[in-house]
Formats: sequence, C-alpha cells, structure tokens
Amino acid sequence: MTVLDARALNRATLARQLLLDHSDATAIDAVSHLCGLQAQEPQEPFVGLWSRLRAFDPAQLSELLVERRVVRLHLMRRTVHLVTADDAVAWRARHDAMLRQRVLGVYRDDLAGIDLAELTAAGLEVMADGEPRSMPEIARELADRWPDAGTRALGEMLFAALIPVVQLPPRGLWRQKGGVRNALLSSWLGREIDPPSANGADPVGEELVRRYLAAFGPATSTDLRTWCGLAGLPRAVAAIREELVSFRDERGRELLDLPDAPRPDPGTPAPVRFLPAFDNAILGYHDRSRIIDDEHRGLSVAGERVVLVDGRVAATWTVDDGTVQVSPLRALSRTDRTEVVDQGRELAAFLSDGESDRVTIAA
Repeated sequence: MTVLDARALNRATLARQLLLDHSDATAIDAVSHLCGLQAQEPQEPFVGLWSRLRAFDPAQLSELLVERRVVRLHLMRRTVHLVTADDAVAWRARHDAMLRQRVLGVYRDDLAGIDLAELTAAGLEVMADGEPRSMPEIARELADRWPDAGTRALGEMLFAALIPVVQLPPRGLWRQKGGVRNALLSSWLGREIDPPSANGADPVGEELVRRYLAAFGPATSTDLRTWCGLAGLPRAVAAIREELVSFRDERGRELLDLPDAPRPDPGTPAPVRFLPAFDNAILGYHDRSRIIDDEHRGLSVAGERVVLVDGRVAATWTVDDGTVQVSPLRALSRTDRTEVVDQGRELAAFLSDGESDRVTIAA
C-alpha cells in the first residue's frame, strides 16, 4: 500500500482546501466544496474565502446570507458553521443526536430531570409566532416551567441542539455587528429539513464521508470523526468503501480517499496564505501534523489567526489600526519574509478597502 508522507498530505490538503492555487469558484460553490466554514467569529469566513478565491468580493457572501442561500447554525462539532442552505437542510437531522449529547456534556446537571421532548415542544410553541429570539430570551420565556435549569443551559439546549434554528443577519454580514437572533431553519428557508434516514440506511452519512474526503482527504476515520463530531460513521464508510482508495501514513495508519481527488506532487510550491481564526484546514483533522507542528497545535483551538509558509503554520497575525502584524513562530528566510509581506499587504488592503497596505513582522 502506498505511503504518503507529511509533505504529500500537506500538499493534498492545500489543494483540497483551495489554498494551493487561488480558485475561480464562486463564493457559494467554495462554501459548498469546503463543507462550510467555521464561523463563531462572524467576520472570519470573509478572510477564509479571500485566502482561497481569486477575485473574492465580501459583498458576495453578505448577499448569500441575505438571500438565504447560505446560513449560520450550530452543526459540526456543535460549533457555528456557515453552510449552504441545501447542506443545512440535508445535514441538520443527521447531527441532531451529537448536538444533544454535546450540550448535555456541558449542562447535564443543570438539565437533570428535564424531559427533552417536553422542552422541545415548549420551545417550538414559543417560536411559533415567527419572532426571532436570542438564547437568553427563549430561556427566560420558559424559566417559569424549569426554574432550576438556568437560562444558559435552557438556551443552549434549545437553540444549539433541540430546535433547528439559524442565526439571522445582520450577524455575519461584512463589517456589520449584531447580536445572535435565531429563527426556525424551516421558516427562514421556507422548507422543512430532511428527516432522519430509516431502515438502518445512512445516505446522509455516506455523502458526508464523500464530501469530507473531497475537501480534506486523504484522511483517517478518526480525522473524519474529529471534523464532524459524529460517532456513527463507520457504517457509512463501510457502505462506500469500494468507492474509495486507501493509503498509509508514515505511522502506518490507513488513509481513505476518493480515487480521482487531487494529490499533488509533494514538491509543488505552496504560496503564503493568511488563515482566519478556527479555520477547518487545521481543525478538520485529529492529526493536524500535516499542517501545524504539535508544539503549536493549541493555537488552532485558541482562535489564533495563522500564516502558512511553504504550506505549514509559521506565524500568527493580527490587525491593529489597519496594520497587519505578523509574529513568526520560527525563523523566516529573506524570501519567506518578502512573500509574507507581499501577501500581508494584500490582506491589509482587503480589510481596509485599499486604505492601508501596512505590514509589520516582529523580530
């Protein structure tokens, strides 16, 4: 069986993540291909798409949100993701059990003794008037019935797990701020979410495997589970295994992939890329060593924005008064520094509508 070393996996990841070459894809096609963008920080998806698309206009993504073609909701790993409306409808029910389990993992004591079916029915009754609500608002409306639960626990369970909702604009629009206001997913999109599969079949799980590998492969089954948070995908993998090809990594672990997916030559040059906080190019794997050193692994879950140099995390970045400030994690060559500055200037101009192209690199 062919062994893929870390550099081969790195280049495959960059290609699948649209980070090896800027893509000509539209914003909605990119969101679809990437299986969504992690988006608990509302402005970060704009940088994520800017880093990947050749001619990205942030107004395009804002329009997609307003037009209800993409939505913000709790999905993979119980984190807020920006996904296409079609994927939200198709995937939400498949994530239902995982979302409940993860909320209970945090608030089990607060929610002890509460019948979740009863809580769901009460929440849907409140939301039937069509008015958007925040988590604290719906929790306060139900607090009299469950006074011991606490508003945070009730709100999280209702809107992050029990009731499929979306976070409404202006939250998530370019350069706009807004609190989280939730509406029923079915009402916002004007269509019901797809029901759970019956008779033991798992077509949604099978499609999730294919879509994950297209955007993240080659990858292990553990990587797949880390990305989506779903425990029940081994059966889906087994059902489509004949469609897949297998490799090994340098530790002997099996890597699954789609047969015709890009696996570039490991020697392919990789350009400097600035990634937003919580980018799934890093978080979409259990073993993130293909793109970030183990000693820096914590940066990805701490919300640090990072810079890829030769395909790997080599620096963090922030913005202060229009200036992109880069803090290297290792020594950068003169060529690397030049490329970081050049790309940083483009980022500064993007973030400031051309009013700034200032970049600093810490010593």
